[in-house]
Amino acid sequence: MTAPRGIAALEPQARELGNGLALAAVSMPALHRAVITAEVRVGSVYESGEQNGISHFLEHMLFRGTPAYPSAHRLAARFEALGGTLEASTSEDFGTLSISLPPESLEAALGTFCEVLSEPLLTELDIERDIVREEILEGLDEKGRDIDATSRCRRLCFGDHPLGFPIAGTLTALDAWDETALRHHHARHYTGRNLAVVVSGPVSVDNVLASAAQRLEGIPTGSVIGNAAPELQAAPRFDFLAHKASQTALSVCYRAHERGSKHRAPTEMLLRILDDGLSTRVYHRLCDQLGLCYDAGAGYQAFDTAGVIEFDGETAHERAGLLLQEILDLTHALADSGPTEAELEQARRRCQWQFDAMLDDPESVAHFYAHSLLRQSRQSPLERCQELCDVSREAVLEAAQAAFQHARLSVAAVGMQRGKALDALESLALSPR
Repeated sequence: MTAPRGIAALEPQARELGNGLALAAVSMPALHRAVITAEVRVGSVYESGEQNGISHFLEHMLFRGTPAYPSAHRLAARFEALGGTLEASTSEDFGTLSISLPPESLEAALGTFCEVLSEPLLTELDIERDIVREEILEGLDEKGRDIDATSRCRRLCFGDHPLGFPIAGTLTALDAWDETALRHHHARHYTGRNLAVVVSGPVSVDNVLASAAQRLEGIPTGSVIGNAAPELQAAPRFDFLAHKASQTALSVCYRAHERGSKHRAPTEMLLRILDDGLSTRVYHRLCDQLGLCYDAGAGYQAFDTAGVIEFDGETAHERAGLLLQEILDLTHALADSGPTEAELEQARRRCQWQFDAMLDDPESVAHFYAHSLLRQSRQSPLERCQELCDVSREAVLEAAQAAFQHARLSVAAVGMQRGKALDALESLALSPR
């Protein structure tokens, strides 16, 4: 199937600065918003147990001011006076800093944005520590136990490897960090070789590149940060936490394919078969047909050294076993027979439309290229879309068979199971089909 040709226009002008920083600009002249995005090689996968959460905490601290705007309020007011609001997030293996604003504010915002990246003051640390503490507490019960089934399943799936760490970290680690620790982490990760910056929208590409290069070339070069691969999973795993809630939360993980695997594109199409709208298999079966959940979903994350396919849903305590059985049946069916041609054709069309929508979305364009540049990928949106649309039914079947193996399974439940019901849930997770 042919990818939409319109996205061929989304080609950046890119350059690598002397410090290794990847910089690009994408002209989208028909739009009325410009976007600045930075992607950083940082996150929980690069942390030790003692450091867990420091990447996320540092992301929060970037908002606490720069030399020119030396407080959280003054920095926020600066960006908002220019028509935008600074946003940031931290994932397992990258962090993102981004702002969308009127194009006439771009030059002024670019200078402050680059200051946030390179010159954070890291002041008012105890105030931000309190904020992050409240964020962590949202996922804990009164005994300090993690009650998030997804988080528990990820830890079960990856064991002691950092991919099993919570992104926000722990209360114990949070209390230990000071400005010295944060500055060391910033100096290690926010460096040229671990940064990509992209500007998109109705911009003068040459002017943007010149201005951004001047502001960013002073960032230290640093060394590319890497991480070790987790051990292979040799047997299924099960975890249960008794917790008084109105429902049982269930998370089901399969260790899957890493970023560079031949199965990555087919697995992405596999997930479109499972969960890309209310008519696809997960929602249709678990919600529409059986009424087991108000909502349920599936997702796939690919990292440099591993990947994971996750299913999540909440149901009445007495129906947790049925929910798990139905999720396993969904995976078994795809590993046995693969998708239908009609399902795959719909997945291709939706893939095309979503890529075509990038023509109206400078933020998704900036994020696409920032992520690609950081990972040293040369794929354009057109090439990526074509790769996905070219995936065959046989390739999806092969990816499902490789991923949905009993030995790769981890199941975590949080709820009020006991006695025979708990034994049955555990047996369902651990016993071969």
